[in-house]
Amino acid sequence: MASIYMDNHATTRVDPRVLEAMLPFFTTEFGNAASKSHAFGWRAEEAVTRARTQIARLLNADPKEVVFTSGATESNNLALVGAFEAAAGRGEHVITGATEHPAVLDVVARLEARGARVTILPVDRTGLIDPDALRRAITDRTVLVSLMFANNEVGTIHPVAAIGALCKERGVLFHTDAAQAAGKVPVDVQAMGIDLLSLSAHKVYGPKGAGALYVRRKNPRVILEPMLHGGGHERGLRPGTLNVPGIVGLAAALEIARAEMPLEARRLGALRDRLQEGILARVEDVQVNGHPTARLPHNLSLSFAYVEGEALLMALDDVAVSSGSACSSEKKEPSHVLRAMGLSDTQAQTSLRFGLGRFNTEQEVEHVIGRVAEAVARLREISPLYEMARRTTGAQVTRRIPTS
Repeated sequence: MASIYMDNHATTRVDPRVLEAMLPFFTTEFGNAASKSHAFGWRAEEAVTRARTQIARLLNADPKEVVFTSGATESNNLALVGAFEAAAGRGEHVITGATEHPAVLDVVARLEARGARVTILPVDRTGLIDPDALRRAITDRTVLVSLMFANNEVGTIHPVAAIGALCKERGVLFHTDAAQAAGKVPVDVQAMGIDLLSLSAHKVYGPKGAGALYVRRKNPRVILEPMLHGGGHERGLRPGTLNVPGIVGLAAALEIARAEMPLEARRLGALRDRLQEGILARVEDVQVNGHPTARLPHNLSLSFAYVEGEALLMALDDVAVSSGSACSSEKKEPSHVLRAMGLSDTQAQTSLRFGLGRFNTEQEVEHVIGRVAEAVARLREISPLYEMARRTTGAQVTRRIPTS
């Protein structure tokens, strides 16, 4: 069997339907959406306007609330830095979570260096924050709460609606990084009380380098200080010539995701469950990381005792998976997400993340189950720690799934 791709949290293959929608805007419809004097520009502008409507439909937002960016990282930066600077004089306190993506944590650290007072909320063993802890953390000087919709490593989904309601009650802006959630699970910025939301095309079978930031226009009207300057594009929030092919691809990807989400979530959830059950049936001493029910349907994070994660990755040479976040995988440190959830450095370093996707099949899942079982068995045969544990404890099977 050819190489199997199960790293869909890192990025996804562009759906052929998305590519088809994009192609004309590289060739025949190549106009600049800011060109108002001819049909090439008008058609490009029409495509961008149509894309805003498609994206807004997924989020239950107004099309005018969609600001195009290069991806979720830029959206996170604009949301956090823009909101903090716009609130100058009214407050300086920012709240986030310990398991956030570096695209949020690094920005928050930068804000702290610029005078922000930062609270980083802990999470429980399943990766959830405590809403009561959030309530206690909010002060009269809090200007922004930024908590991700769904975690990119373990798939845990935060109680977003409850967080949004609490922020509304206290008059604090709520930003969520929804890069992993948008198009995978229902997202409703109105019902969930979301003021700012980041998303990215390449997580939902769209092109790399395209994303968007939802910015609420009323109740409350969110004001952001732009980070870049050089034109009036995107309501003055993001200057530069619009990436029309990328924008069209982002919208097409999210439109497909919106239409197919219920069926796709069930299919991927079933594949994920089969992958989990198959591995647990054939491999002892495995821990499932993340929430048992409040998690993305396509995510599976496992820790394999007595097996180093990097060695297991190398042994699975025909399966593309990850030892954690692709954005920080070059760092050989244990996952900050797993450590925040209470795993030891050793446990964190034995973990793999499987990200199922639209193009994965049942046959591939069965193949991966067998490959993982074979690779773990082979690596444990040469592990002195495993042999020692078997001799001293006589234990055979530990398959722990965290409880809520």
